[in-house]
Amino acid sequence: MIKVLIAAAEAVPFAKTGGLGDVIGSLPKELIKQGVDARVIMPNYLDIPDGFKQKMEFKNHFFVQVGWRQQYCGILEFVYQGVTFYFVDNEYYFKRHGYYGYHDDAERFGFFCRAVLESLAKIDFMPDVIHCHDWHTGMVSVLFDAHYRNVPAYNQIKTLFTIHNLRYQGVFPKEILHDILSLDWRYFNAEGVEFHEGVSFMKGGLAYSDMISTVSRTYAHEIQDPFFGEELDGFLRKRQGNLVGIVNGIDYDVYNPKNDKYICSQYDVEHLEQKMKNKTNLQRRLGLPVREDVPIIALVSRLVGPKGLDLIEHMFFNLVKQAAAVGEEFYDIQLVVLGTGEARYENFFKYMAWQYPGKVSANIMFDDELAHQIYAGADLFLMPSLYEPCGIGQLIAMRYGTLPIVREIGGLKDTVQSYNEQTGEGNGFTFVNYNAHDMLDTINWALKTYQDKKVWNQVVKNAMKSDYSWQQSAIQYVNTYTKLIGQV
Repeated sequence: MIKVLIAAAEAVPFAKTGGLGDVIGSLPKELIKQGVDARVIMPNYLDIPDGFKQKMEFKNHFFVQVGWRQQYCGILEFVYQGVTFYFVDNEYYFKRHGYYGYHDDAERFGFFCRAVLESLAKIDFMPDVIHCHDWHTGMVSVLFDAHYRNVPAYNQIKTLFTIHNLRYQGVFPKEILHDILSLDWRYFNAEGVEFHEGVSFMKGGLAYSDMISTVSRTYAHEIQDPFFGEELDGFLRKRQGNLVGIVNGIDYDVYNPKNDKYICSQYDVEHLEQKMKNKTNLQRRLGLPVREDVPIIALVSRLVGPKGLDLIEHMFFNLVKQAAAVGEEFYDIQLVVLGTGEARYENFFKYMAWQYPGKVSANIMFDDELAHQIYAGADLFLMPSLYEPCGIGQLIAMRYGTLPIVREIGGLKDTVQSYNEQTGEGNGFTFVNYNAHDMLDTINWALKTYQDKKVWNQVVKNAMKSDYSWQQSAIQYVNTYTKLIGQV
């Protein structure tokens, strides 16, 4: 049996800021089904709900070297839904609200990376693979190379580093190399952790891990190009032989319209008529006119520039005020927005909702229950991203029979196949260029297709039958682990 320790900064249901938390909450469960002994290690944050904290059991404690300091580290254990979670406990670093964004994040996550390695001998679990996720764990592989590679109990361990978003790299002043990480200057160079005279946690993971993965096949190619490579494209091209793209999945137990407790009427691909009840319920809840004939376009997203919101902003009046003209036809719509982010976009959608109360509903908040109801009640899901390593929203939307309108980029390109009028194939609508007019043309195409209910229902069924559960992704990870440790 392959043994894997997954190291990450967040995991649902304990801590989440984005898609990373969803992945770490779901992937281990499927790996276990595939016969892997998969466990997770993460920080014991203050904001982890008390209900979980009360069930954690003390496993061991020891001291971790952080530069010249020796810092206490406790390990707590909790088995959740069949997955063993280890929590790294240190009140100085983690007994504070929130997860990131503090002035001492280099020290906090430098400590965490060293604690991951130190903990192995203390938790009676020596993995074949340490699977690290994003910059917070990037120094695990570097510290392993510097301090543990020649330790007999450790020397068979391999490391896999997964990039969830290359833009966020964890770059800190070079002084942390000695003062926090206890590394010598041979690691501070163009082939190591050096990045613009600073130390990059992300680059450390890329340089010293045995293999690298990212969260979609297309993104694995894109990050080798200067536009998407965040100044690491040349470095990634050198390592392309050890770089693989594996598309994220979603938890089909959590996102299942057949038994979703948050929606008013459960349904599946054979009972699509029940989806309409969710649509009218959503309209009533949000104060929109209850009209079955008007398509609802949904946007559930962080309200930030890379999500393509400037395209929506640019074409907003064409879309809403002009009612999306197609030739001589005019199609009315309702637009539902859920999310938080940059003040510019929050204020824009709030103002538009005030201007067009019967057409636009702006919900500037995070509300998981409402998110489920939007996925179930909307007809179309808009996601015109500038870049998108994988994307989760389009996968959830298809699971609920809400057809995505996406730009062909990153994981969106890998998961959404454009509707083909000749063959009837496809599970959504796509456009290529980052261009507001191209986006509007695609929206109009989707609205025109909506008028033909026979065709529309077939595309909806195509979407709902698309398999983006974790099963297929987990099999690819198992194959990667097997390759890493030399088993055939």
